[in-house]
Amino acid sequence: MTKHESQWLPTTPRKSATFDDYTLSEIRRAAATGIYDIRGGGAKRRVPNFDDLLMLGASMSRYALEGYREKCGTEVTLGTRFAKKPIKLAIPVTIAGMSFGSLSANAKEALGRGASLAGTSTTTGDGGMTPEERGQSRHLVYQYLPSRYGMNPADLRKADAIEIVIGQGAKPGGGGMLLGQKISDRVAEMRQLPKGIDQRSACRHPDWTGADDLEVKINELREITDWEKPIYIKVGASRPYFDTMLAVKSGADVIVLDGMQGGTAATQEVFIEHVGIPLLAAIRPAVQALQDLGMHRKVQLIVSGGIRNGADVAKALALGADAVAIGTAALVALGDNDPRWTAEYQKLGTTPGAYDDWHEGKDPAGITTQTPELMKRLDPVAAGRRLANYLKVMTLEAQTLARACGKNHLHNLEPEDLVALTLEAAAMAKVPLAGTNWIPGAGGF
Repeated sequence: MTKHESQWLPTTPRKSATFDDYTLSEIRRAAATGIYDIRGGGAKRRVPNFDDLLMLGASMSRYALEGYREKCGTEVTLGTRFAKKPIKLAIPVTIAGMSFGSLSANAKEALGRGASLAGTSTTTGDGGMTPEERGQSRHLVYQYLPSRYGMNPADLRKADAIEIVIGQGAKPGGGGMLLGQKISDRVAEMRQLPKGIDQRSACRHPDWTGADDLEVKINELREITDWEKPIYIKVGASRPYFDTMLAVKSGADVIVLDGMQGGTAATQEVFIEHVGIPLLAAIRPAVQALQDLGMHRKVQLIVSGGIRNGADVAKALALGADAVAIGTAALVALGDNDPRWTAEYQKLGTTPGAYDDWHEGKDPAGITTQTPELMKRLDPVAAGRRLANYLKVMTLEAQTLARACGKNHLHNLEPEDLVALTLEAAAMAKVPLAGTNWIPGAGGF
C-alpha cells in the first residue's frame, strides 16, 4: 500500500464528548414533548466521593486492634444539647426520611422493622406518620417539612425526635413532587389533598424567612413536646459552613447534611444533576463551623447522600460526622431494582439498576408504589430482615477498618487516618494526597 493510498482509508467515527448519546436522547425527548424530565434517585454523574479516599491502617507507627477480639464501639447518642430525652442508637447508621406516598405502607413498615432490629432510627419523610412505621420503629424521627402534610401535635409528641427540613441533597432550594397516580385514597386523606391530583410541595416554610424565625419555630416545637425531643435541622449541601452556623445558632440539637448524591422520589433531572455539592465537599466545612462555635460533638452531625457501605461510614466519621443516614441503599436492601423483576423492568423501558421512574407508581418491587397489586409483592417482615442484615454488615465493615487504624470506637477515627487519591478529593476532604503530606491550599510538599 502506498502512502498516497493510505490517506484515503476510512477512519473510525468519533462521537462528541459534549454531545454524548444520553445528551442527544435528552435533546430529542425535550424537542418531542416540550416538558422537562422528572425522575427519582440521585445524581448519576460521577463526582468526587469516598472512593477517592483511602484509610491508613496501622503498621509501625500505629498499633492495630485484634479483629473481633478487641472491642470497637459503635453507639451514638443524638440530641444531647437541649433535649430531655436524647436518642441512643446502637450503630451510627440511620434511615433517612422517605415519605409514605412516595413509598408504600409495606415499605415504610419494613424500614421500621429493619432499623429496630439493628438498633437504629428511621424517619417519616413528607406526608405524615403511618401506624405501620410508628408501630415497628423503636426510634422514629418525624420530619417537619414546608408542606406540613399530615402534621399534627399528637404525632409530634409520638415521635422520638423532630427533623425540620430546610433542604434535600437532590434538590436544595426546590420543593417535592408527588404525582397524581400515587395519591391514593389513604395518601389523599393523610395529606388532605384531592385524590389523583399532582402535588408539588413548597420550597420554603410558609411561616418563617430566616434564622431568627427558625429559632422561634424551634422553641415552639420544644414547647409542644415539653422539651423532650431532639430537634434536627436538615439542609441540602450547598453552603455548609454558613448553614451549619445558622442552624446551631437557631438552637438545633442535631444537623443533618445531605450531599447531592442523595436521592429523591421525584424532581427535575436538571436539579438532581446540577444543584448542590458532593457530600465529600460538604463535611469538612460543616465540621469547621461546629469547631469554630465550640460545638463539635456537642451538636451532632449526621451526613447523607450516596452512603453505600462500611467504608463510606468509616470515612464519613473520620472526617468528623457523628452518624450517617442512608436512603437509596436502604431501598435496594428492601428489594428495589432487584434483577428478579428484570422482565417487568424491561416492559417499563428500563433495566434493574437503572430504574428511576419512582414517581410513576409502577415499581415492580412494590416499594415506590401505591398500587395494591404491586404493594403485595413486598413482605415487610422479610424485607425488614434484609435491611437489618445490610446494616449489620455496614457496621462490621466500619468496625474492621477502625480496628485496623487502631481505634476502639468508630468516633475515634480522624482525618489523620485518611489520604486522597486525587487532587480534588484532597482539597475537598482536607487530607493529604497519597504519598505526600500535601493538602491542596494548605502548603507542604
